[in-house]
Amino acid sequence: MKKVLYRHLFSKVLGLSLLFFSTSFYAQEEAVVSEVVAEDANASGGDVAKGKQLFNQNCAACHALNRKMTGPALANVESRLLEDEGLDKEWLYAWIKNSPGMIKSGDAYANKIYAEYNQAAMTAFPTLSNADIDDILAYTAAPPPAPVTAVAVASEGGETGSGSGISNEIILGALALVFGLLVIMLILVNNTLRRIAEANGVVLEKEKVEKRTPIWKAFAQNQFLVLVSVIFLLLASAYFAYGWMMQVGVDQGYAPVQPIHYSHKIHAGDNKIECKYCHSSARVSKHSGIPALNVCMNCHKSIYEYKGNPEGPSAEDLANGYTNEFYTGEIKKLYKAVGWDEENQKYTGESQPVEWVRIHNLPDFAYFNHSQHVSVGGIECQTCHGPVEEMEVMYQFAPLTMGWCINCHRETEVKVEDNAYYAAIHEELSKKYGVDNLTVAMMGGLECGKCHY
Repeated sequence: MKKVLYRHLFSKVLGLSLLFFSTSFYAQEEAVVSEVVAEDANASGGDVAKGKQLFNQNCAACHALNRKMTGPALANVESRLLEDEGLDKEWLYAWIKNSPGMIKSGDAYANKIYAEYNQAAMTAFPTLSNADIDDILAYTAAPPPAPVTAVAVASEGGETGSGSGISNEIILGALALVFGLLVIMLILVNNTLRRIAEANGVVLEKEKVEKRTPIWKAFAQNQFLVLVSVIFLLLASAYFAYGWMMQVGVDQGYAPVQPIHYSHKIHAGDNKIECKYCHSSARVSKHSGIPALNVCMNCHKSIYEYKGNPEGPSAEDLANGYTNEFYTGEIKKLYKAVGWDEENQKYTGESQPVEWVRIHNLPDFAYFNHSQHVSVGGIECQTCHGPVEEMEVMYQFAPLTMGWCINCHRETEVKVEDNAYYAAIHEELSKKYGVDNLTVAMMGGLECGKCHY
């Protein structure tokens, strides 16, 4: 049967036409969107990109575009004030640059906003020029960005499903099938050869199996081997029993699940929050303390959702379920615990205790003072707690055993710079014993009473 050429020609022409039409339509749509954005920017007389930067620097702590926070939502604020309240841009200039002055002057709408938002006056921004405010208004009037389509992330060393290569599962399946066929063929050939030999009168002799002494019986009859084996088993049992008993009370690697997931990787790593901002009592107290939830709310009154790392989540985070939605859900748990009304931006008074699971726990007979190590000794938190800034789930990094502490006292040099107390001790030890590097052990850090009082 001959090929019908005109059908193939018609298909090609139709495909090219559809491709050209979709491309031109997409280009026209992009042009329309760009024209709309340009019209919005021109209407506000500002630069949207620059306005976004200024908004994040000055406004984002108290305002969102489409959501009420400490202050009102600012999406299309200029047009809303113009249409609903009859105000103009000059009023906005005056309000942003000097809101307390507007309130004191008796302006009706300024006092209305002041009363509605708990009589908390907006911070004045006298350094912002009219052009800067125009840029911010242009950003608030711009349409929201299109949602980003999620991209499938392949695991390290893997390939996406759209690749043209053959997957490893198919190759392994084919090899297993070939191997199975070879085994079946060998069995069939063996049976066929046996039938041919029997038909020709060939008698196949069976192999003579010599009767041997069982290995267990031979082992039991060898008294020297039995004695050596018993001694070896006793020593091995004692070694493993000693190792097991030495691990009693050692919880290195312990990583319990907390009622509210807290990522040290995001807070201490990505956002560079200092450890002692939350654990402030470590400077002045024996204990580092569990931060109160109002410390969390210092930031999370304004940070109500997690927008993710600009580089996107890693394959490991996606595999463990650490998505933007997951972290936002944990923030909602915090709001529920402190009794925060997200919609009205105020506390309801209906709080719930959070039962945190303790991770680091020394025995009661061991004395450890955080302030002595942190404030006096200048020891970094990571020395004992490990790379906290990399931990998604907090775990016990060090064994916290007596031997581990003693080794630290023996090896760690005391920082004598700008410390008159330690400098004086170092000077006396240098005169009497010729000590160059002062350690904790040299100052009595190995005495029993230092830790066991």
